[in-house]
Amino acid sequence: MISIENLEKELKTGKLNSIYFLYGEELFLLENTLKKIKNIFGECIKGINYINIDETNYNELISDIETPAFGYEKKLIIARNTGLLKKEGKRKNAELEKMREKLIDYINNNIDIIKQGVILVFVEEDADNKKELFKTIDKNGVVCNFEYQKPIQIEKRIGAICKAYEVQIDSSTLKYFIECCGTNMQELINEIRKLIEYVGKGGKITKEDIDKLAIKKLESVIFDLTDSLGKKETAKALQVLQNLIYAKEPLQKILITLYNHFKKLYFTKIALKNGKDIISSLNLKPNQTFLVNKYKMQAGYFKQEELAQILQKLRDVDYQYKNGLIDLQVGMESILCAYCSK
Repeated sequence: MISIENLEKELKTGKLNSIYFLYGEELFLLENTLKKIKNIFGECIKGINYINIDETNYNELISDIETPAFGYEKKLIIARNTGLLKKEGKRKNAELEKMREKLIDYINNNIDIIKQGVILVFVEEDADNKKELFKTIDKNGVVCNFEYQKPIQIEKRIGAICKAYEVQIDSSTLKYFIECCGTNMQELINEIRKLIEYVGKGGKITKEDIDKLAIKKLESVIFDLTDSLGKKETAKALQVLQNLIYAKEPLQKILITLYNHFKKLYFTKIALKNGKDIISSLNLKPNQTFLVNKYKMQAGYFKQEELAQILQKLRDVDYQYKNGLIDLQVGMESILCAYCSK
């Protein structure tokens, strides 16, 4: 196994390995790496020195490896979403299993042939690292898990982009940018490019610029709403809700996100009370751990019984709405006003 950063360093040398397996949730970086491999490989003539394999033709993989790339030194084969390396349920696919066994034997017995004439790249959304084929590729090639990046890794990448465009952004603003816009690299790059264009070469991105121009994730806006609610600032809390509605966020989605947020605050309160680890209590992913301090701070605004009451009221509003007894927007607004008036 190799890290994303080390794989990127290897590709900068311009040399390619014979076998790659790229998988994971961070699709932007995965696709970017795949693009780099294709660029290093050079001219791709489909059907001659460039072959695509998927779930419909994976049985042709070995014969494609063995067929010469007429007129070219090597052939690039991209086997995407074939299912050969994917996690399976209890019901196994006999045909896939048979192909896996053939491929394991072929790679182990013909690795020199592969190295001489083929660049073979497997791509899947997820992977079963217990499969023998996974282990075979790991032994003979390069395996990289494109996990969502941790905040510190994202900061480094976004900071490098700003530096390349000669735009300044300090550490606290970078953190705020990620808090507002999430951890999806494609979305972050879209937002940072917009901010870079706005401040221009030699300029500096500020928190005010982010508030003015960036499209904030719904979860981030819910944090803002909860801050206002915790401080008993009714007008601000209602304004945040109104802004979400003006931005055409579905009311049901707002309600679900609000409910899940308060549930996390409730669990945070219990974890703090009982000396439990908040990360595991909230089941946070590595790219979400930076939110721990925000959850702790916001949990401090409320008593445990208040959080339980808010959760119950949100459930009641959902029930009443589904049964045609209340308008959903009015129901959420009434909860905000009722808490702030205490």
